[in-house]
Amino acid sequence: MKKLLLFVAALMLMAGALTGCGADGSSTGKSAGNEKTEGSQTVAADGSTSMEKVIGFLSEAYMGEHGDIKVTYNPTGSSSGIQAVAEGRCDIGLASRDLKAEETADLQGTIVAIDGIGIIVNPDNPVTDLTIEQIGKIYSGEITNWKEIGGSDAPIVCIGREASSGTRDGFEEVTGTKDKCKYSQELTSTGDVVQTVSGNPNAIGYASVASANDTVKMVSVEGVKPTTETIQNGGYKVQRNFVLVTKKDTPLSKAAQGFFDFATSPQADSLITKAGAVPVKR
Repeated sequence: MKKLLLFVAALMLMAGALTGCGADGSSTGKSAGNEKTEGSQTVAADGSTSMEKVIGFLSEAYMGEHGDIKVTYNPTGSSSGIQAVAEGRCDIGLASRDLKAEETADLQGTIVAIDGIGIIVNPDNPVTDLTIEQIGKIYSGEITNWKEIGGSDAPIVCIGREASSGTRDGFEEVTGTKDKCKYSQELTSTGDVVQTVSGNPNAIGYASVASANDTVKMVSVEGVKPTTETIQNGGYKVQRNFVLVTKKDTPLSKAAQGFFDFATSPQADSLITKAGAVPVKR
C-alpha cells in the first residue's frame, strides 16, 4: 500500500509539471506569456530627417511611460518613409510634406505638427516685411542690395543651412529656390545661423520660429508675423506640415496605435513645442 501511495504522488507531481510548462519546457503561465509578448513590442518609424527632434521628444516620452515598448526611427527622408510604410517595412511613415494625390489611394496622412520657419535679420536692419517673391529673389541672387527692398545701401549676405538640413529643404520648397540659392555661408545648426545674423547688420537667414531669440529680428512675411496662431491658421506662409503616414486598410499593431494616439493627442503639444515645432490647432 505504501508503494502504491508513493506511485500516485509521483504521478500527481508529473501532471503538475506538465501543466506549468509547454512542450518545449517553457512556462505557459499567463503572466510569463504576457511578459514575453510585451517585452518584444517595437514601433518602427521611418522617414523625414526634419522630424528627428519631434519624433525624438515624442518617442522618449512615450517609452518613458511604456517601458515594454520601443519606438525606433530611421531617418531616410520623407519619400523613403512613405514608400516604407506602403511596402509594409515600417509601422508609421514620417513626411515633412503633405501626401501627393497618387499616394492617398492606399495611404492616410495625419498632421502631427507644423514647422514654422522664421525669416531673420539683424535687429539694426530697418526692413520689417518681405514677400515670398522677394525672399526667393534675395536667395537666388536676383536682389543683392538692401536698398532694393527698402533697406540701407548695403550688400545682402545670405545665411542658410547645410544641404542636408530639413529646415533648408522646407525653406527652399516654400520660396521656390531649391537648387537656386546662392549662400554666403552654409551653417550646420540653427544656433549658428541665429548667431551669425545677429552679428552682421547686412545678413538675412532662416530658422525655426521657436529657435529665434531677441538677438535677431523676425520679419513679417506678406504682412503676417509668425506666431503660433498664424502658423496654425495658415496665415503665415513659410511653413510646412509634419505628417504621420499610415496604411488606410491595415490596422496598426496595438503598440503602434498607442504611440500614434499619444503623438496626436493634446498630451503631445508641449513636447512638440519643445522640439521647435507648432502643435496643430484642435
